[in-house]
Amino acid sequence: MRVLLQRSRQAQVKIGETVVGEIDHGYVLLVGIEDADTDKDVAYLVRKITNLRVFEDAAGKMNLSIQEVSGSILSVSQFTLYADTRKGNRPSFTAAGQPAFAKEMYQKFNEQLRAAGLTVATGEFGADMQVSLVNDGPVTIWFDTNQIR
Repeated sequence: MRVLLQRSRQAQVKIGETVVGEIDHGYVLLVGIEDADTDKDVAYLVRKITNLRVFEDAAGKMNLSIQEVSGSILSVSQFTLYADTRKGNRPSFTAAGQPAFAKEMYQKFNEQLRAAGLTVATGEFGADMQVSLVNDGPVTIWFDTNQIR
């Protein structure tokens, strides 16, 4: 699994002109799934994201988690995180998970974030979406569970 985390002051996702997910401060998570991903990958990322301390404390130090600042998550599925650009000029997405499997894993990921006590807004899996956010910091962090296998 790959997740690109961006700390944000506000964010929303639209399909056409309809806002389908929206948060105030928290994280925007762009989530990519591959067929080799497992429930262990989901649990690992949920634990890391839930406990990540990238919000500033009173001393201005990145020392607080999303729960400690009452933040929310906007989770957006994004198969393009598995783009392979080594050959030619058009990316290949063959490393991205098969849609049915990827959707199931994406839903598990969001459910486990909610079970951890977080408010999670989402886009719509597989839809053409417009994501807007105010990146805070900017703080952008990359997770790839292939790095822990």
